[in-house]
Amino acid sequence: MQDAFAYCAELVRSADRDRYLATLFAPAVHRDALFALYAFNVETGRVREAAREPLPGEMRLQWWSEVLGGARSGEAAANPVAATLLSAIERYGLAENGLLELIEARRFDLYDEPLAALADLEDYVKKTSSAVIALAARILGIDAQPAASRAGIAHGLTGLIRALPKHAAGHRLYLPTELLERHGIRAHEIFAGESSDRLNAALADLRRLARGHLAAAAAPLMAQLRTADPAFLPVALVRPSLDRLDGSDAFAPREISPWRRQWLIWRAARNPARIAG
Repeated sequence: MQDAFAYCAELVRSADRDRYLATLFAPAVHRDALFALYAFNVETGRVREAAREPLPGEMRLQWWSEVLGGARSGEAAANPVAATLLSAIERYGLAENGLLELIEARRFDLYDEPLAALADLEDYVKKTSSAVIALAARILGIDAQPAASRAGIAHGLTGLIRALPKHAAGHRLYLPTELLERHGIRAHEIFAGESSDRLNAALADLRRLARGHLAAAAAPLMAQLRTADPAFLPVALVRPSLDRLDGSDAFAPREISPWRRQWLIWRAARNPARIAG
């Protein structure tokens, strides 16, 4: 089993370095479970890229649902991410509902149909980004749902803004129809990589929405026990990322350098007020 946990840690290190670094600030006894959770998030988050077509993607997500439901035990035991995740669920009493909702939300990734409203987008990132933070906090022994909900939405929205060029190239669109219509944008303009003042204005709306959720997360985050902080450390990158995206072209977003991302996480670990502050 230790080899399986090592596999998960390496997967997270290569695919989600922010969460990898944050996990190093957690007590060693909990790190394996955190890496298992984050590896599961990586696996389900890249199903579209791995499957390339909706049907194989649906089958892969259904496999994960069945694993969590207790089926496919032999296959799960041979899969390092599934095996370690099931171990973490048993050890920490993780609620499977949140994991199943995350899988269900990821079905949206498989198709090219747009979200209708901003509320739908918020629901998507709540079931993905917020859920991962809440489950990580539970591994650390804290029910952090109030802070995780808002912080996760802010984190998820920021990630989608940063990833817009990549998603557009793959004909994936996370900007809701409501937002596109408000600014007179057509999907084909985004897929063609056409930058415009209208698109930049729409992304500015999303950044304001993310900042609002981040501000709302600050009070509950600071009120909870500091034990849960490692689950929230990647959120420390939200405000600096949004600041860099202000005035940035939609298809050439200004990024924070890897060394500075590491420093921001380290700084937030020393001063938790900087996570959402």
